[in-house]
Amino acid sequence: MQKLKVAVVQAASVGADTAATVKKAIALIADCGKRGASIAVFPEAFIGGYPKGADFNIFVGARTDEGRAEFECYHAQAIDVPGSETAALGEAAKNANAFIVMGVIERDGGTLYCTVLFFAPNGALVGKHRKTMPTGAERLCWGFGDGSTLTAIETPWGKLGAAICWENYMPLLRTAMYGKDIAFYCAPTADDRDTWASTMQHIALEGRCFVLSACQYLKRSDFPSYMRNKITNEGDKVLMRGGSMVVSPLGRVLAGPDFSGEAILKAELDLSEIPKSKFDFDPVGHYARPDIFRLFVDERPKRAVEQVCELPPRLSPSSSDRNRRG
Repeated sequence: MQKLKVAVVQAASVGADTAATVKKAIALIADCGKRGASIAVFPEAFIGGYPKGADFNIFVGARTDEGRAEFECYHAQAIDVPGSETAALGEAAKNANAFIVMGVIERDGGTLYCTVLFFAPNGALVGKHRKTMPTGAERLCWGFGDGSTLTAIETPWGKLGAAICWENYMPLLRTAMYGKDIAFYCAPTADDRDTWASTMQHIALEGRCFVLSACQYLKRSDFPSYMRNKITNEGDKVLMRGGSMVVSPLGRVLAGPDFSGEAILKAELDLSEIPKSKFDFDPVGHYARPDIFRLFVDERPKRAVEQVCELPPRLSPSSSDRNRRG
């Protein structure tokens, strides 16, 4: 019976200070390592910040100077991937000797993406997943990921992957992840509702995998000061109340949901539960019906601009060249 220790981190970003948030993340990664965690999962948009309550002062048919200024500041807090911040996080993963799953806001030119980064125990950035469908008003500030980052990385204990927040309500995306033989299904989220726990239990049962979900515990005082908040302006009010948890492949809650404040939730996983759970249900195996239902997943990157350079036509040899060869 092989056991594995994991952790989910329930903590808030540091206001509008990405450098301070990275420093906080490094300390939390070190804490997870000291607790013996081989995998640690952080919340959605931990680095760069989840703008809970922001509206960028936008309305149908118009934008405002105030909203553009807010987005400029938010864009500045995002990170390049790879970049100096990912190098620091990778070093922290190496020091902790753990796989780290980190929610970030990724800056790619003028567009921001809600992204999850995967770091290996050797410190390497080994993959990323961009959220394919920003939810509701998230579309004001985030772009759409494509199928090329439906990532599953190898670990010594099975595949590790992630679906972000309400991607977990997309049945076909979940099925695509199950098709990658996911053992550790990570769900970084900003959904702190009571109903989230039942969703995580359902996914564990459906995918016959361990589910590790991390949500921020975010107060208004942790929210960027440069940004209006439509929920509250009282600093001690809670914008996101956590609810992080770990669930087994048969739906048993191993840790959480926790709503008490910032915390690191720990769980010890019995890896034999994965094959045991698939005895009577495998969603992409013996319980599938490919003669009736099949899923096509396009994982090709979709770029807005593709440069195709044609070689100049080959010049025919001159008569003097022919004579010299003659």
